[in-house]
Amino acid sequence: MVKIFLTGRPGVGKTTIIMKVLDGFRGRAGGFYTKEIRKGNLREGFQIRTLDGRDGILAHVSHSGPFRVGKYGVDVDAFDGIALPSLEKALEEDKLVVIDEIGKMELFSHRFRKLIDRFLASDKRILGVIHQRVDPYTQRIRLWPTVKILTVTETSRDSLPSLILEKLGQGPS
Repeated sequence: MVKIFLTGRPGVGKTTIIMKVLDGFRGRAGGFYTKEIRKGNLREGFQIRTLDGRDGILAHVSHSGPFRVGKYGVDVDAFDGIALPSLEKALEEDKLVVIDEIGKMELFSHRFRKLIDRFLASDKRILGVIHQRVDPYTQRIRLWPTVKILTVTETSRDSLPSLILEKLGQGPS
């Protein structure tokens, strides 16, 4: 099965594309997506939200701890407790797995890495986001035979939801 990962600069619309695909997807989907936490014009952190309605804080400027990306403290325990059960359930029950995203913050979780490896080896359809910056782990994902990487730009983002639905076997009826 096809595994589609979006990449592109921050704020270009990757999560928006995922939400549009979910609106048009026929079948059950599980997994998670992230949203910015803002106070006025300032980004203070990132919220994680599962497709089955659970949410928590992935990273925040006020979170202390050993895992940091820039000014944000990453709460790996919260991520593991919210995102991973949703992904495990999706692996067993859903037609489409959403992983938004495989990035620096999420990759602090060794359990997440192991779960991603299980997804890559599975026959599940995946729609995810992968960080633009390439490291050995994300490069291995990019080179996986069933993985398709789509770069999101201002000019490509409007046409991508329908293209993705088609690749997922959900083209026009």
